[in-house]
Amino acid sequence: MLLLAVLAYFLAPLVLGVSVKAFQLQRGELIQTVVASGRIETPARVDVGSQVIGRVAAVPVREGQTVKSGQLLIELEASDEKAALEQAAAAVRQAEVKLRQFHEQTQPMAEQALRQAQVTLLNVQKQYDRQRELVAQGFIGKAQLDDAQRNLDIAKSQYSSVQLQLQSVMPKGSDYQLASAALEQVRANLHAAQARLNHSKITAVADGVLILRDVERGDTVQPGKVLMVLSPLGLTQLLVQIDEKNLRYLQLGQLALAQADAYPGQKFKAQVAFINPGINAQRGSVDVKLTVAEPPAFLKQDMTVSVEIEVARRKDTLSLNVEAIRDAASSEPWVMLVEHGKAVRRAVKLGMPGDKSIEILSGLKETDVVLPATGVAVAEGKRVRADVVEKPVAMR
Repeated sequence: MLLLAVLAYFLAPLVLGVSVKAFQLQRGELIQTVVASGRIETPARVDVGSQVIGRVAAVPVREGQTVKSGQLLIELEASDEKAALEQAAAAVRQAEVKLRQFHEQTQPMAEQALRQAQVTLLNVQKQYDRQRELVAQGFIGKAQLDDAQRNLDIAKSQYSSVQLQLQSVMPKGSDYQLASAALEQVRANLHAAQARLNHSKITAVADGVLILRDVERGDTVQPGKVLMVLSPLGLTQLLVQIDEKNLRYLQLGQLALAQADAYPGQKFKAQVAFINPGINAQRGSVDVKLTVAEPPAFLKQDMTVSVEIEVARRKDTLSLNVEAIRDAASSEPWVMLVEHGKAVRRAVKLGMPGDKSIEILSGLKETDVVLPATGVAVAEGKRVRADVVEKPVAMR
């Protein structure tokens, strides 16, 4: 018995495979966050600047003035932008009229032309049939039948041509699709023109007091220069530095969880209120400010804080621990899963990343068991035992 036990101990890895920790996929909610550190600012200060280069046409506020959210602070000259907006709006109206013509004129006319071509084809077909009978009876010569055949061929060609014309002006036809695409394009141009015009008006992001004004009418401004500093009323803000590689994920209004380093575990809610239009070249970061609607009593000026900004959320999605993904940064990520007791390579399509897990769009199912990318090396096709299955945490 002792000999059998010893043999079983040494032969088990050969027969059943090595024992390796593995991960199982999990279905649930996945949250992507951007993590940063910074400090408390109270009262908050918001740097006001321009997103575009332009000449200042008006500065209707003064330093020390209390302003309302949305109130105009600086207006840039925008005659070109206004003209571009009017031109884009005219192009949209023209494209809408052209598309409407398909429904009101082009399609009905094409349908009528098709009906007429069909009637003509039927008449010519009947004439051809009569001519063929007369030739068979010897009443007319074959030359007249040849003329009838040519007329029939022409009628068929005209019917096919009109049929194609009708198909092209229907909603799935090429001409209609081109007109529809043209309308979408000019609408996009209109939105872009409106956005450029909006950049000419710099407004207050919140109620507050202007504690600095460094701009006058006639000045030429450019992105990155602080023109005013606004101190919102009654707001506590967090000033954090975000790595510029994460700038594409950030938007105004995003929610976040923060905690002071002096009070770990006591998290409080915050919201992105300002994203600096300029990049700090020395640090390679962007200054971001978050407002705290209900600040805890322990928050103090310049206190160090850590912030997790929620930039995306997926509900009821499939995710896997990032430690199981191989070549994750490449165009062809893959995993080694356990299938019928053997290691099998499987290509996967990745989606949104979380903090500890990443969304799996295709390639795996919820019951799959996947080997870690590091640790015990298991070659494809080798037997393996996933004795311990770790379920990744799909939440942040």
